[in-house]
Amino acid sequence: MTATTAPTLERLPFTGDDEADRLLASDPLALLIGFALDQQVTVQKAFSGPAELRRRIGHLDAARIAAMEPAELERAFRERPALHRFPGAMARRVQTLCAAIATTYGGDASRVWRDASDGRDLLARLLALPSIGEMKARTLVAVLAKRLRVQLPGLEEVLPHHPTLGDVDSAEALASYQAGKRAYKAAMRAQHGGTPKPAR
Repeated sequence: MTATTAPTLERLPFTGDDEADRLLASDPLALLIGFALDQQVTVQKAFSGPAELRRRIGHLDAARIAAMEPAELERAFRERPALHRFPGAMARRVQTLCAAIATTYGGDASRVWRDASDGRDLLARLLALPSIGEMKARTLVAVLAKRLRVQLPGLEEVLPHHPTLGDVDSAEALASYQAGKRAYKAAMRAQHGGTPKPAR
């Protein structure tokens, strides 16, 4: 059995920019790239990256991005304002992700979930993607299930039991989610010590 989807939302309210939010909801590769960039920057910065990258290179085509000269893609990431705090590393990360989508899924990122047989298969497919670890994979499952209405047998078994971006349906919900993350990180630092990380 493959995944089915109900009518999707027009936007994913992760950036505060209408164009970027609409792209995340309509372009599966944009969503995956946003998750790839979601490291040591705010949610808003990470998920506005796909729209800005499309403006800079003229497309979001997995095979074409995979085939770009690495230096050319890195220049697009470094153009001011840089797409990420670590533009060089993230350019390589996105190119590797796009190569995997081009090779494994024929360039169609939606096949990652459309071809999945059940929730555990979906989770395994996400974990097999470059730059998608356990936490990101489960958050992606939540976004797909709760926001983009992807339906698969056993999906509830792999959904996280804590708040994630999958629960964010408005700018206010995003602010509340980020405030909760900051409070949690502050509590962990107070309990265990350690170097603060940027609030996301």
